[in-house]
Amino acid sequence: MPSSVIRAWRYDPVERHLDLVFVSGRRYRYHEVPREIFDGLRHSFSKGEYFNARIRDQHRHTRLD
Repeated sequence: MPSSVIRAWRYDPVERHLDLVFVSGRRYRYHEVPREIFDGLRHSFSKGEYFNARIRDQHRHTRLD
């Protein structure tokens, strides 16, 4: 999963939320993310581009501490 933007992720298919840790150390939870979107992120060549196009402004998010 090498990415210059995203350090780590965890997806909960039951709750449909995606937790992302960015290289900056900031952590966010994206809500109501369909499995297909998560799978697309996992398999994308550029995680940052995919995130910006399909997740960032498309899903409600909460910053985690």
